[in-house]
Amino acid sequence: MAISISSSSAALYQLSNLKPVSLSLRPTGPSCVKCNLTSGGVKSWTAAANYVKIKVGTGKFARKTVLSQKRTGTLKCATMEEIEAEKSLIEKSVKERMEKTIENVKASFNSIRTGRSNPDMLDKIKVEYYGTPTSLKSIAQISTPDSSSLLVNPYDKSSLKDIEKAIVNSDLGITPNNDGDVIRLSIPQLTADRRKELSKIVAKQAEEGKVALRNIRRDAIKSYDKLEKEKKLSEDNVKDLSSDLQKVIDEYIKKVDSIFKQKEKELMTV
Repeated sequence: MAISISSSSAALYQLSNLKPVSLSLRPTGPSCVKCNLTSGGVKSWTAAANYVKIKVGTGKFARKTVLSQKRTGTLKCATMEEIEAEKSLIEKSVKERMEKTIENVKASFNSIRTGRSNPDMLDKIKVEYYGTPTSLKSIAQISTPDSSSLLVNPYDKSSLKDIEKAIVNSDLGITPNNDGDVIRLSIPQLTADRRKELSKIVAKQAEEGKVALRNIRRDAIKSYDKLEKEKKLSEDNVKDLSSDLQKVIDEYIKKVDSIFKQKEKELMTV
């Protein structure tokens, strides 16, 4: 059976509107190697661009002829360009999610005080502003007058009490000083026990970041497996892509370790 298909077409053809004829005898006749379809019951093939039309009529078999109802179906071929586009989308999603994970780890680390004033310490504080949980940084200017204090200057002075309440209820362990105009925060020195406690918290956050990276890898491999089931990727392709993906994940895990060691050093430095 001769069939002309564009060289850019992939190995997979997705069959639609064509129900197979159930036969107990092995058909004879040509077959399509690319889609693994035996053409004993295929009357004619026509192809155009990345579509293939099949007409099913009389099927000839080794022992006798079986007649089936004449039907027409269409197989759509996935082009190499389409497959590459799907792979690129997966890779782009992986990269974006991994970068976001690193940003989240950094934000978590920055919210933990180290004995030195840093506006990032207040990143996770949410203020009930007119009934809506709002980021403190979006409703107030935060500055560092010196290395051991923070100054919170609300854009709306009526929010001072709400900001004070949010800071008291946070896990910073800092008592705010509200003078009716601004809120001052004095950063106390950390005790040895508190430093060890915070170090454990940071280690847990680092591990959570690594788990998030491994979950990204898992999701990407599932996407590759789906392409393999659709015959858009071979088993060897999936193995190669999975191996490359593991190398990328390993690099990002090293980034988490590096950020963690730096934060741990800050916490343990008196």
